[in-house]
This record gives sequence, C-alpha cells and structure tokens, in this order.
Amino acid sequence: MSNRLIPKDAELIAQYRSGSEAAFEKLVNKYSPRVYTTIYLIVKDQGVAEDLLQDVFVKVVQTLSSDGYNEEGKFQPWLMRIAHNLAIDYFRKCKRYPTIVMEDGANIFNTLRFAEENIEDLKVKEDTVDLVRKLVDELPETQKQVLIMRHYMDLSFQEIAEQTGVSINTALGRMRYALINMRKKLKQLNVAYDKIFYPK
Repeated sequence: MSNRLIPKDAELIAQYRSGSEAAFEKLVNKYSPRVYTTIYLIVKDQGVAEDLLQDVFVKVVQTLSSDGYNEEGKFQPWLMRIAHNLAIDYFRKCKRYPTIVMEDGANIFNTLRFAEENIEDLKVKEDTVDLVRKLVDELPETQKQVLIMRHYMDLSFQEIAEQTGVSINTALGRMRYALINMRKKLKQLNVAYDKIFYPK
C-alpha cells in the first residue's frame, strides 16, 4: 500500500500522453494547492503566485508533450522543482537592480567601471545590469539559487534554508562561495574592483 501513490501519478501521466485530458486535470487538482503554497511562500504575492501556478502546469504540459519527462515515479519532486525555479526566475527577470553586496561590504554596482566616459549614465547602468545577470547565470546552480533568493528576493538565510532544504550554515557557505566566484569573474573580465566600502 505504501507504493500506491507512486504508480498512480505514473498511470495518470501515461493516460494523459495517450490523449486523456481528464487524467491531467486530476494531476492538476491533486498538486495545485501544494504548488501554489510553495510559490506564494517565495513571492509573497497572490496575483504573481496564481500566474506562476499556471506557468508551472504549462511547463509540465510542454515537457510531457515533448517526451522530455523521464522521472517516472518522481513526479511530485520534479513538479516542485519547476515551481521553485519559476519563482526564482521571476525575481531574476523582474528585479532589475538587485543589491549584491560582496564579501567586503561593497555593492557590486559600485565596483564596476567602464572605460567609455561618453556613454549616457542609463546605458552604462543597463550594461552593468546585463553583466551582473550574466555573471550570476554562470554560477553553479546551488550558488546561483542562494544568491538570487538573498539579493533579488530579500529572503533571510533562515527562509533560504527552509526553502532549499539545507542547513543555515550550508546556505551561508553557498552564498560565500557565490560571492567569491563573482569576485573572480570580475577580475577575469579585467573590471576594476573598487575597495571602498559602500553601505547596502
């Protein structure tokens, strides 16, 4: 009886792939409350959570329809990963100017300098934002996740630990390595790093 729930999801997925919309509706009804709660706890906005809930199941449909799903028996954790990642992506795309503070207390936007002095300030800022996003995207997944949750989503390390299922020390460690890697990437790009302390 303990394994009863596992084949049930797999069976519904198989039925949906065979053309049964009702089977997919059962999956939606079963998991929507849990998916919504997970998203809401991250974004803390009912409207955004409702929109992202729809996006999650659109992503599920696209993946199932393209035969991209191959985690039979693990539908729920796969589904929750999609929800978690979409919530994080929402912040990464929508919050244009995150306050990423390096390990010495300097704001990353104050550490970047460009040689072109004749470019308008707005253009420079846009370029800087694009560069920061590129650097963030290049981080290892666990480090990127913690950095986005901390600096884009303004979550505490306690909240990050709860959302990612790790200890606070692990979350802090991942953040530390994320900032170290960001510093290395800045140096590799030969961008001047300003040592002056800038308050958050």
